[in-house]
Amino acid sequence: MPHPALEALRAYEPELISIRRDIHQHPETAFEETRTAALVASKLREWGIDVTEGIAKTGVVGTLKGQRPGQRAIALRADLDALNIVEKTGAEYASQTPGKMHACGHDGHSTMLLGAARYLAEHPDFAGTVHFIFQPAEEGLGGGRVMVEEGLFDRFPVDAVYGLHNHPGLEVGKFQTRTGAFMAASDSWTVTFHGTGGHGGAAPHLATDATVAQAQFVLALQSIVGRNVPATTPAVLSVGYIAAGAWGSPNVMPSDVVVRGTARSYEPAVRDLLERRIGEVANAMAASQGCTATVDYERRYPPLVTHAEQTRISAEAAAAVVGADAVNEEAPLRTGAEDFSFMLQKRPGSFMFIGNGAAADGSFHNVHTPLYDFNDKIITLGAAYWVSLVEHELNT
Repeated sequence: MPHPALEALRAYEPELISIRRDIHQHPETAFEETRTAALVASKLREWGIDVTEGIAKTGVVGTLKGQRPGQRAIALRADLDALNIVEKTGAEYASQTPGKMHACGHDGHSTMLLGAARYLAEHPDFAGTVHFIFQPAEEGLGGGRVMVEEGLFDRFPVDAVYGLHNHPGLEVGKFQTRTGAFMAASDSWTVTFHGTGGHGGAAPHLATDATVAQAQFVLALQSIVGRNVPATTPAVLSVGYIAAGAWGSPNVMPSDVVVRGTARSYEPAVRDLLERRIGEVANAMAASQGCTATVDYERRYPPLVTHAEQTRISAEAAAAVVGADAVNEEAPLRTGAEDFSFMLQKRPGSFMFIGNGAAADGSFHNVHTPLYDFNDKIITLGAAYWVSLVEHELNT
């Protein structure tokens, strides 16, 4: 039997789709989501929800108290920001901002939470308080961390916090979650090799060659995961940037070579190991060529680790909308990262994926690509999940 909220939410569907496409047309990247935040705040106020703006620059929190007495409070979180990508979908509602697009579905995430907020404002038959968190700057700049550092949970105390993200390739009507480590820690590292530089054609023997040290380092880097990390423990090291020299001077050996990359892991001990070994390998390869190395390791997003009780509750809430057979509580580990992890470090909670669908042949456009688009067909499903979660958490 369909969840009773679905019928009411479908009545809102045209407006919700219009909101989602409006946000999509006007993408704003990290900490610049002024128009998007203003739209969210306006809608929340229109539906009678208390609004606080300006948290982490452009973050918004809506607060709604239920009609029944209760002391518990929970938070539901969506993200606001877009990406620096040129959109190629050709949709009639495609981005109107050159070089920026909603390529991760945050336009849909915000809309689903707005739909739930409207329904709950009209049907406040729950005991306690719901805080609707609309977070800026998920894509790389850690808006979740900034909200926490600015006292998010001191200003809006909660017993649990929940997040939701779309999943391209997962069938519409399916949900996935997992207890414990779910998404990876995302770190960045930079190694700069310092040599003397020199004339690469006439007198290479008079120079110390940082390019050779760099080449040996890139090859040796892969041995860290292969030979230092247990085979049963996932970890990833990748190089994404190498820069040195000048295009117009191929006969000049550069004095400095910069290599940058990413590190992904799930366990604190492995994260420590990756940081230590990158430095050791870089310095060893530099010394082998008479060079030196400067190593910078930046810990960005911690691993996203869910809590057992809240994951069980979220799975039950999803099952109440789509049936237990459509909810996978043992989803595989994901090597993507999420700054919702900062919120889960401060409060118990969980994270859910909702299917964004695929074409009949199984193909789909993944997030962070120019052809990706959020599937409007899942807006009401996602909103209904949020409503069901409130019912499961605040039903006494």
